[in-house]
Amino acid sequence: MKTITAIEVQKHHAHRFNVYLDGQYAFPVSEQVLVDFTLHKGQELDANQIKQITAADAASRAYSQALDYLSHQLRTTKEVRAALRKRDVPPEVIETVCTRLKEQHLLDDQEYANSYVRTVARTELKGPRVIRQKLQQRGITVPAIEQALTQFPPEQQVANALTLVQKLARRYRNKPTRLRQTKVKQGLLTAGFEGDTITQALAQFSPEVDEEHEAALLQAAAAKVWRRYARFDQRTRMQKAKQALYRQGFPLDESTFALEDLAAAEEDE
Repeated sequence: MKTITAIEVQKHHAHRFNVYLDGQYAFPVSEQVLVDFTLHKGQELDANQIKQITAADAASRAYSQALDYLSHQLRTTKEVRAALRKRDVPPEVIETVCTRLKEQHLLDDQEYANSYVRTVARTELKGPRVIRQKLQQRGITVPAIEQALTQFPPEQQVANALTLVQKLARRYRNKPTRLRQTKVKQGLLTAGFEGDTITQALAQFSPEVDEEHEAALLQAAAAKVWRRYARFDQRTRMQKAKQALYRQGFPLDESTFALEDLAAAEEDE
């Protein structure tokens, strides 16, 4: 048995205490542990009691660290576990802390998923596929994700997808029509929107076709590839230039006319 000979408040932590046994520093405890075990000067402790006290303090310290981590924003159970592991908290203590936080409704993966879906649906142009991936990475179960996604109804998905279509169409306005359409669809897929949603969004989008702008794009691209293949004979040059323009998204027949005009202009020089 050992006797508590002193309990002192730590200099830089008002709610933590240093416990001395038989005149020697033994271990620190939190205020809560001090109260829970009714520690006081003159109290005798055996080895098992000391072990229980230090274990309780480790859990109390880890709990405080978890609360601090949760104070900034919502977190998932996986994220809290990872944060405590980085602080070298033993696995059994981590599980005890997570259980306590869940009982107090301070750690709730379903609520996290619900909040995440609501936020993304309101502030980002992301579809359900990307949302699923992000939540799975954070350790949310598939049933919880699907439950949360009910807050992102199909009509809102279409509206968000349409907004993204308009944004992408502006981004690729200097691309030929066919390539622009491909880029827009690829952008929707990358953002996580799914087939039916994409189809509905594209059906609602009616871009104005600026024929003069399209013609100017083709003329500039045709002149560039025509110069690029100037070292080839006329037949090979024409074939390579047509292929290059088609890869860029220009219609084959219109490309042919543009290149023939360039060839004729060279002959007239």
